[in-house]
Amino acid sequence: MTRVVQKFGGTSLADIEKIRNAACHVQRAVNAGNEVAVVVSAMAGTTSKLVSWAREISALQDAPEYDAVVASGEQVTAGLMAMAIQALGIPARSWLAWQLPILTDDVHGKAHIESIDTTEIVQRLTAGEVAVIPGFQGVSHRNRLTTLGRGGSDASAVALAAALHADLCNIYTDVDGVYTSDPHIVTKARKLDKITYEEMLEMASLGANVLQGRAAELAMRHNVVVQVLSAFDNLPGTQLVGEDVIVEQRVVSGIAYSRDEAKITLTGIPDRPGIAASIFGPLSEASVNVDMIVQNASDDGASADLTFTVGKVDLARATEVIGQAQDILEYQELLSDSNVVKVSVIGVGMRTHAGVATKMFKTLADKGINIQVISTSEIKVSVLIAEEYTELALRSLHTAYDLDEE
Repeated sequence: MTRVVQKFGGTSLADIEKIRNAACHVQRAVNAGNEVAVVVSAMAGTTSKLVSWAREISALQDAPEYDAVVASGEQVTAGLMAMAIQALGIPARSWLAWQLPILTDDVHGKAHIESIDTTEIVQRLTAGEVAVIPGFQGVSHRNRLTTLGRGGSDASAVALAAALHADLCNIYTDVDGVYTSDPHIVTKARKLDKITYEEMLEMASLGANVLQGRAAELAMRHNVVVQVLSAFDNLPGTQLVGEDVIVEQRVVSGIAYSRDEAKITLTGIPDRPGIAASIFGPLSEASVNVDMIVQNASDDGASADLTFTVGKVDLARATEVIGQAQDILEYQELLSDSNVVKVSVIGVGMRTHAGVATKMFKTLADKGINIQVISTSEIKVSVLIAEEYTELALRSLHTAYDLDEE
């Protein structure tokens, strides 16, 4: 008998009819002879409403109480889903995080799962009962409810699949799979039948919203077979697999982009050992993540300009931290720009093929698009460009790498 984890996102559970539709997916899996565990998100819009209520009560929320509030949306959906499955004549029950338990660390709002006790639900699954678990939450060592951060239900599902040694983890969303680029912008984008864990991890971290990055990382670490597919049809989706499963890899599998970037430039900083640590140390202490970095030395070698990117939501905090350290850093000017976008080409085939970056740079140059910052990894090349060129860059690169739908 196959053991399957099914995860339904908020848009797939937005109202009672959609919850009933999701329950029909569960019914089909059960009727096919599978043991089924279900992970649910909150109904679309619920978490945002809960967050706004918490912020209205207090600007500086008590973190454990904040988690208790925002985790309640998934608990409601779990109960409703269990009831919808029962209405189809299938035994089912909901399990809250503390009832398994799903044990996490003590970092409220961004907790990481440490272990999941599946002893009892395995017995129930074997007996034919469907287990419905709220995603996004766990319980800390202090016996307080914790949350995993926005999008954490994907991580919950993959972690549960790993703990259950499930044969498959289906992530149901409002799209029918992973595309070579955003189909809303690139009309010739193609749905991928398979994508490697590493490629999905890069795409998730670079702005693709189909699957949360932590979920892709967990799937890769535990070798969980994940399929991303639509909750509103019965078509095959995109399967996450190991690199060895895909016989012939394209050099580039996808073009991703992120509008959540902001650029900071410090001009005339002293070109001396330790200056970078003096800049990025305080930013790290302020929980500001820095991404792309480029430094240009002056002709005299005494000073340099330093450019880096941070998340758009962190721009104000980052400029404040750096501004407070101007006497120490001795920079001439601090410039910031939030009208930028990061565009990335991704593919495991880049490991064995030269010229990928050159083609990217030439394609953008031919369209008159200036590259502001560049960063690379083994399977991706990312550039920062002006935001108004986003659509032109995505479509041009998609064509240049022969990704257009045939």
